[in-house]
Amino acid sequence: ELTTNRSAVTLTNKKSVQNHIGSVHAVASILIAESATGYLIGMNISDDCVPVIKTIKADYVKRAKGNMRAEASLTDEQIKLITSSNKGETTVSVTVTDADGKEPILMEMVWAWTPKKR
Repeated sequence: ELTTNRSAVTLTNKKSVQNHIGSVHAVASILIAESATGYLIGMNISDDCVPVIKTIKADYVKRAKGNMRAEASLTDEQIKLITSSNKGETTVSVTVTDADGKEPILMEMVWAWTPKKR
């Protein structure tokens, strides 16, 4: 799912993405959060800019169960900042939930954008 201010990425819990206890691997959860947030930045920056992930913070607070879903969003103020400047950074809100609708991992993603040519 993708709009200019919201995106969602899901990941099915299958053997190829599982860790040793049968949950979606921790890094796979980070990947869907990075993808969901990165899609939003990429959709909103100008074509002459490049998006760059600057900070990823992940706090694992409980065991994940089943499939995973990352939902990211931007505020109207963030979109205005992104679309009006060719260089900057912002923290993109992202929530990662499991099949029970719980948040086993608390994430924070900071994205920057800069002109392609310096």
